[in-house]
Parts: sequence; structure tokens; C-alpha cells
Amino acid sequence: MAIITEEVEPESTKTRENKKKPQKPTLNPNSKPSKPTSRPNPNSQTQNPFAFWVYFTLSISLITFLAVSFSSLSPQDPKSWFLSLPNSLRQHYSNGRIIKVQTTPNQSPVEVFTSENGQFSSSENVMVVHGLGLSSYSYREMIRVLGSKGVHVIALDLPGNGFSDKSRVEIEEGTNGVVGRFKEVYSLIQEKGLFWAFDQMVETGELPYEEIKSRVLVKKSVKVIEMGSEEMGRVLGQVIETMGLAPVHLVLHDSSFVMAANWISENSRFIRSLTLIDTGLKPALPLWVLNIPVVGDIVLRFSFVYARLINLCCSKGIGWSELEAHRALLKGWDARRAIVGIGKKLNYSFDIEEWGGLDGIKGMPMQVLWSNGWSDEWSKEGRRIAEALPGAKFVTHSGDRWHHEGVAGELAENVAQFVSSLPKTVRQVEEEPIPEHIQKMFAEAKDTDHHHHGHDHHHGHDHAHAAGFMDAYGLGHTWGS
Repeated sequence: MAIITEEVEPESTKTRENKKKPQKPTLNPNSKPSKPTSRPNPNSQTQNPFAFWVYFTLSISLITFLAVSFSSLSPQDPKSWFLSLPNSLRQHYSNGRIIKVQTTPNQSPVEVFTSENGQFSSSENVMVVHGLGLSSYSYREMIRVLGSKGVHVIALDLPGNGFSDKSRVEIEEGTNGVVGRFKEVYSLIQEKGLFWAFDQMVETGELPYEEIKSRVLVKKSVKVIEMGSEEMGRVLGQVIETMGLAPVHLVLHDSSFVMAANWISENSRFIRSLTLIDTGLKPALPLWVLNIPVVGDIVLRFSFVYARLINLCCSKGIGWSELEAHRALLKGWDARRAIVGIGKKLNYSFDIEEWGGLDGIKGMPMQVLWSNGWSDEWSKEGRRIAEALPGAKFVTHSGDRWHHEGVAGELAENVAQFVSSLPKTVRQVEEEPIPEHIQKMFAEAKDTDHHHHGHDHHHGHDHAHAAGFMDAYGLGHTWGS
């Protein structure tokens, strides 16, 4: 029996070299020593749950704060905004009146707020017009003092400012596309009912085509008021005409001069005198700040930020309650967008020397009231403007350039003295002709009375009877004159 045995093969030279002990690595003097690899600590895998909940709570609180802050930056609806106003602003509104003006035919009328004081029967009418960012509320003390001087004084809020309209409905004729037409038809069905057109056809015998056409083919949109100088001039003209103020002593402050300058030169017959109060060629309020997204909202959202801006650029002596009132008005529905848009349309290339040389401006009584406490550069600007206007009287006041509530009495006294120094205004009341249909009524009444009596001694009765018709139309005083 054969015995099979295995012989172990001799190891190769390469295998023996691999089994040798590894030699220590040689250190390179230029290389940095490597950090020893630390073994993972089993305790580091489990973090402290208390730290997690702290960070989680702080993150949620921060997100909630930012969400609430940015949501509050959006403007309130008009009703909520008005109810949130200070009592002084609401009282000012209740003492004023609204006048509607029409600047363009394809747009809805604009409501303009006005505030009055003084003697309505006075022969001297004074109108105070504010600059951008202000309102008639800023001059309430000034018009009160002026009213006590025996003049009739009016202050108005320009469109886009104060309590006047900030937006209006614009009507555009044309098609709105297929989708737009379907939307208009759907809204008409919601408003009138599904069978409204059928009912109209049964009642009148025809479809209400004209009303459907006006709803579908006419596009109405609400847009922010961004008036230029031409439209602002029309607003002033219509307010003066509606209230019967011409010729009026016009008092312009800040940027209102640039807005009204062209209208004044073309309608100088409506102006009795002109007073310019710190009327720079650029608005005192930095509108570019309010135009920056988010930044403008933050400025109006936080009182201290708005106060800092006003103190740097506009007024140093304004009180906290006054600041809050101005800020509340600027926070109104579309107010910030409106004044920024109006500011973009100002004529920044306005040449006051050329304007002062126009035929309609020469000979117009003027005075320039200027702040002497704001800065040296501002005082030089006032003298330059006064020198550019021939015959203008230059007077300084002790207030700031933008807000004048602290020197309202001083300004009112200067305006009153200037108005009283001029010859008394003589107003010509034009008698309107009696309409033909009213004249026919008088003739018929007279003939009827003669038919019944037929005697001349009843002529006095005829006079009184006819005068009754005149009084009914507000013309009784002019009859028989």
C-alpha cells in the first residue's frame, strides 16, 4: 500500500519579503506631523436634547417675529386706517369739507379735502398749499391765526396727500381679450342674476345690449394718483373756481411752487398775490428713501426711524405728536406710492429766473418767507430765489424749512401784514342771465294773473307773485333790478 504525502513548497522570495515586519515610515523634515486619529467617542453620538429645543424655539420665535413685522408693513384698508388715526387728525377731518375735481374726462372725479377758517364774507381770500409729504393738517394753527386777522383762509390737501384721494378709477375702451370678456360676463351674471337678460327681454322686448357692451368692452382699473404739474394746476383752478376765491392770495410751501408755477403763469388773473415759504426746487422730504422696496415701508413702520429721517432732512424742532400725525397720513392706503409717483413728475429743470420774467408774472405782488435757522446754504438759496423774482419782498422766519407749527403765529402775521399792505380786493359779482324756461314761467304767471283780475291796480300783486318764482330759484334779489 502506497503512502501519499504532501510536500510543502518552498516560499518564494517575494512572499518572504511581504511577511517581513513593516518598517517605520521615514519622516520628511518639510512635512507637518499628522494628527493621531482619535477613536470615535460613543458619548458624542448622543447630543443634549435640551440644546436642540433651545435652538428650535429661538428659530421659530425669530421666524414668527419677522413674519409679523413684514405683514404689518402692508397698508391697511381705508376704514381701518382712518379708525387708527389720532384724535387730532380725525377732528381735523370732521371740520373740513370735500370738493370733487375732474382733471381728465376718462377718469373718475378726485375728492380733494379742504379746511377753512376766518370770515367767509371777507374780501380777502388766502389759500395755503402744502408740499409733498405734508397736508392741510400741518397748517391748522397758521390758518386759525390768519382767520382771526379778518381774512378768509383755506388750506387743501393735494391729491395723493392727506385726506384727499390717493387712487382713482380709470376707464379704458377696448377689448379685454377672450378671458377678460368671460370674466366680465361672469361678474355681470353674479351681480344681476342668471336670467336677468331674459327678464329684460320680456319686459322691454329687447336685450340690454348697451349695458352688456359697456361692461364687456369698457375696462375699469384703479390706479394710484401720480399727477404732474399740469394736472395739479387744474386741481387748484377748479378748487378756486368752485369755492369762489378768485382773485386769491396764494401761499405756497416747499415743492408746491414747482407744481403750480406753470398754472400761475397761465392764470395770473386768478392770483391777487403770491407768498413763497421755503419753496426749494426739490422737496425737503427725501422721496428716494421711500421709493426703496422694504426700506420705505420700514421707515414708515417704525417711529424712531421716521423721526431720524425727518430730523436729518426736514425739521429739527418738530414734536413727537406732530411726527406721528405725519407718519400716520403717509401710512394711508397708497399714500407712499402716490407721493413718490408725484415726486417723479416734478420739473426738476425749472428755471425760476425765466419764470419770473414771464408777462403773467411781472407786476404780481410777491414775498419770499425763508428760514434763517436751517443752514447757511439754505439761507443763500432763499436770497437767490428772491433776487430772481423782480420786486419780491424777502422776509426771514425763525422756524425750520419743512414744518412750521412752532412758528405758525409768526408766519401768519407776516402773511396778514403782506395782504393788508395791498389795495383792498374788489370782487365783481357777475349776474347770470335768467334761463328761458324760467322767463316763460314768469310770463305765464303774469298773463294768468291779468286774466283773472284785469286791473292795473293789481300790478304790485303781480310783482310779488313773480318774485316768488324767482326766490325759488335763488334769483329773487336780481329780479326787477
